[in-house]
Amino acid sequence: MNITTLTLARATTSLFSGSNSTLRSTIVLNRRGLSWRARNPYKLQPPRTHIDRQVSSAVFAAKQKQQIRMASKITDWVKPGDNSGEFKRQNSSFREWISKEPGAKFPPEKGRYHLYISYACPWANRTLIVRKLKGLEDFISFSSVHWLMGEKGWRFATAEDTDAAGENVIPDPVPGHETYTHLRDLYFAADPGYAGRFTVPVLFDKKTGAIVNNESSEILRMLGTAFDDQLPAAYARVDLYPEALRGPIEEAFAWTYEHINNGVYKSGFATTQAAYEKNVVALFDALDRAEKHLAETKGPFFFGETLTEVDVRLFPTLIRFDPVYVQHFKCNLRDIRSGYPRLHDYTRNLYWKHPAFRDTTNFLHIKNHYTRSHTQINPHSITPLGPVPDVLPLDEEVEAVKAAVAALASK
Repeated sequence: MNITTLTLARATTSLFSGSNSTLRSTIVLNRRGLSWRARNPYKLQPPRTHIDRQVSSAVFAAKQKQQIRMASKITDWVKPGDNSGEFKRQNSSFREWISKEPGAKFPPEKGRYHLYISYACPWANRTLIVRKLKGLEDFISFSSVHWLMGEKGWRFATAEDTDAAGENVIPDPVPGHETYTHLRDLYFAADPGYAGRFTVPVLFDKKTGAIVNNESSEILRMLGTAFDDQLPAAYARVDLYPEALRGPIEEAFAWTYEHINNGVYKSGFATTQAAYEKNVVALFDALDRAEKHLAETKGPFFFGETLTEVDVRLFPTLIRFDPVYVQHFKCNLRDIRSGYPRLHDYTRNLYWKHPAFRDTTNFLHIKNHYTRSHTQINPHSITPLGPVPDVLPLDEEVEAVKAAVAALASK
């Protein structure tokens, strides 16, 4: 064996000497020598000479190892190899409920539960809004992760962080979690075999160490009623899912979730032109529909004078639209402040007149997270300064709107 062959042999041996059974089983020795017996997604030709076998095996293993590593990246929003280019949101894995039923696994005990959120995340934002609307501050504690999502997912803030100001942006405060550095630590402690994304929000049971639920729509609904028997009357009366409107609420959810809440993500994370165009057009069709609906109901809420879950679910997307989704997710057929007057007034009304919406909105986290965590979209992590301001006051309009209103007044 010459030096070249020996070097290649050692390299090949090194590649296949690890613990990964998939890689080690790619090439096996049999009586006739090396046999090509593994999956061959790269369509490499079977090796014919001794040196060819060494080189081809090493190349195959390296490419397969790279494929495995890429497929496991948390920030792969579209699965590698998915030629559709479509972002497909995973289903939430933990779906238990806080219940007042006798013998319930998770009863509504004051101080028992902790809510993990990110101020950047619209799905988590909605649960924090309901917590405040229902006066649950003394019933359910909460904390926010740092805005940066890296290769290990959301991380907890540290004492050294000075770039993530906000209420309860702190290390994991739950006793026993002192060594937790990332939200994934919480997931693995609850389920060592967990294989999904490490998402927020997370409703956590401090008593049993279990994750109760990580589906935002279910968390906000259970918080809407689970503690009513223990709340002051003013908060117990807040009904975000009134029986008379349940049909229209569910109908609104069907299209606002698919084409607006999730539509901005399907547009922004698309990896093909066709996927982007399909989803961004559907997004703006849905915004047009919401604009028309508000013209008919007259506001100030989605269903006229009644605040419902629809407002809680729609607001986090709309408040992020101009600061982030227009530029970062390329949702730029129009913006809210100059292209949708009723949606603009609707969003501003919720923000400026209702502290539960304003106090849970943190633009520092919102803008930094999207622009500095999604490096496949923004590789240099540059955060735009605008729009200025993040939210216009109720009595102000952008110059283009002012001009249009003046033109109409002069006719």
